[in-house]
Amino acid sequence: MKNCLLKWVWVVISSLFFSCNQVEMNICFETDYVVLKIDSTGFLTSIYSKVDNIEYLSDKKSSPLLALYAGNDQVILPVSARQIDEKLMLTYVNGAEAIIEVGEKEEYLTFKLISLTNRGKTDHVVWGPYYTTIREYIGDLLGVVSNERCTIGMVACNDNTNTGLPTDGDMHQMYYRVHTPDPIKYPLPDSLYEGQRLRIGGDGISDVAFTNRKEGHFFFNKGNGAEYIPEYGSYIVMSSRDRRATRDIFFTLIPGFENVNVPKHHRVEAVDEDVLGSSVAFFVCPKEHTLKLYEKVVLEEGLPYITQQGKWVRDPKAACADLAWWGRHDSLISYATQLGVRAVQDEGLGEYYVNPANRWADKMISYGGKQISIAEFTKMTNEAGIAYGLHTLCEFLQPHCSDVSPIPNDSLCMVLKTTITHDLNASQTDICVADTSWLNEWGTWHCNKLNVLKLGKELLTYEGVTTTRPYTLKGVKRGAYNTVAQTHKAGEVIAKLQMNCYNGFVPDMNLQDDYADYYARLLVDGGMDYVDFDGQESFMYQGHGYYSMKRFYRNLFEKFHTYGGNELRVMGSGIMYGNWLYMGNGNIGGGNNMFNPVTNSFGIQGKDERNGNVNNFICPTFGIQNFQSEWDEQVIENLQSKAVAWNATYMLGLSENAVEKCLDKERVFKAFRVWEDARRADIFSKELKEEMKAQENRYHLERINDHTWTLYTVDISGEHVNPRTLIN
Repeated sequence: MKNCLLKWVWVVISSLFFSCNQVEMNICFETDYVVLKIDSTGFLTSIYSKVDNIEYLSDKKSSPLLALYAGNDQVILPVSARQIDEKLMLTYVNGAEAIIEVGEKEEYLTFKLISLTNRGKTDHVVWGPYYTTIREYIGDLLGVVSNERCTIGMVACNDNTNTGLPTDGDMHQMYYRVHTPDPIKYPLPDSLYEGQRLRIGGDGISDVAFTNRKEGHFFFNKGNGAEYIPEYGSYIVMSSRDRRATRDIFFTLIPGFENVNVPKHHRVEAVDEDVLGSSVAFFVCPKEHTLKLYEKVVLEEGLPYITQQGKWVRDPKAACADLAWWGRHDSLISYATQLGVRAVQDEGLGEYYVNPANRWADKMISYGGKQISIAEFTKMTNEAGIAYGLHTLCEFLQPHCSDVSPIPNDSLCMVLKTTITHDLNASQTDICVADTSWLNEWGTWHCNKLNVLKLGKELLTYEGVTTTRPYTLKGVKRGAYNTVAQTHKAGEVIAKLQMNCYNGFVPDMNLQDDYADYYARLLVDGGMDYVDFDGQESFMYQGHGYYSMKRFYRNLFEKFHTYGGNELRVMGSGIMYGNWLYMGNGNIGGGNNMFNPVTNSFGIQGKDERNGNVNNFICPTFGIQNFQSEWDEQVIENLQSKAVAWNATYMLGLSENAVEKCLDKERVFKAFRVWEDARRADIFSKELKEEMKAQENRYHLERINDHTWTLYTVDISGEHVNPRTLIN
């Protein structure tokens, strides 16, 4: 270990007629890119970047290496730190002692909590916040901050360590924040101020309307791992929670609305996860090296390493176009092969909901004039090198699911429990409960329409509860959702169920583990190497936030490989910290609201996704771009060239009907394929991609041979000019 102990003497002149010298010690750790110093009280004193020889630690706010929290708000800070071999011992104001194992690697540092004694009421450990002077690019999702030269960030090295300060729900909320990367070049209007938070758009229900602010200084919040606060600077932060006891939270993902998505109480179930073992990798590196370093941490620290066509899932070189398919499937393989596309999401089959009693949901493939099974069809797609999959609603358990009806599973997610105070026959509706708890809250945070209770193997609905004894449920309907009304004994547990936004139900953490296995078997048995997990709110409903998401995806991939699967391409309703290591793309939204290939312009949602993704080292997306029969060669070249420029993913929406109506089909398909092959060959330089981002720039690409292409600029008259030879 590089153990540079820097000493200096400082003199304090006392007003009490004496002076003294005190020796202060800095504990110093060093990588190829940073010198990190920690003082004898456990606080950072320097983040010195070797990349550009700049001190980046803010002096306006102190930065503890590791803080303890009781609840979400009571901070317990360190008061001393000393180094013992390759470990640090931190002592806290409450008498707690933490031992941290330190690893000095060439390009990053690791810190792992291996012991915490006298912990008292410690509910969380928090790495940071570490305050920096960087203000330009805030990677709120990933826990990184960047300027044009370097990136400062952390990587969570275990599933129970995640971005953010302690908060109810253990994840971010959706809102707009005001931020300008350069206040001189891009000043804010007088009506706004840096860091201001604003409600998202629309009615809180339609996600198409969530994005409604077109100006570039409005950023759609994607996470809680980094933030810019003008008074102090930016910060990065990770935390880990003791999940071994139940806790009460008051949460909504979508704040700011009066009648929908209002926060609701939830008693979160306990799971066997503690703060011990919490581990992070801290790094500073050249900005252009960020993803390479992150990939190195993933490999060396044993994190899930997911690949797409042999490339790491977050490598921009893995970014590509997929297909979204509608209608009969006779031409699907032919079209995909002509276009050079390797993955297809079947939109035309409709949304898939889990149901153990009918796991294929009666979905059949229309092929060759008959209906065939998914497994029969994927035998053909897999032979052609095309991954095929369904558009699922993840863990949304709708009323027809056999885990809901006719016999509800005991592992449906609950938001509260109480007991009935008297025996019930099968027809009684005057039900008294031991306490009102939060029974008078209408619905749950994402479903304001339904109050559903589970009593034994029976589901009931109700409309409220009296506020004086005997506490009696109002408006009770027995035997709801085709369950059977039964007799019950006094003292039986009655529980209010968590609801999803489609008026269905949610698994608890144990049943969620079962569904990871369910999906792994479904995919392998169906020959599917692709899946779209829409409705990832289903990972938030249990109250464990990003931990819940990580746990599901880890189980899914492990089981998928155990059952014989190879590479799995995952699409979903948004890339978040809990799935950042797993998801191949987040092709949400679509059409002109995302990107218009006719005008080469981003819509509002496209702007928000692009800016947020770029700050968090995620490839942008154009969503679903539905093929239009009137498109010509230039429109498809616009789409493909801008995807190359931004390293963007998207799905090209196809159907036989739309394609065969296109009079220019062959030229359009050929142009698409030329760009797709050139992109895969990685012939476009960083400088060329920057040029190609400009909205007014249009291009035409021709293949000369398997290693050589000619790129033309298309002038205002449509002429191909300025030929450039590109070679891989």
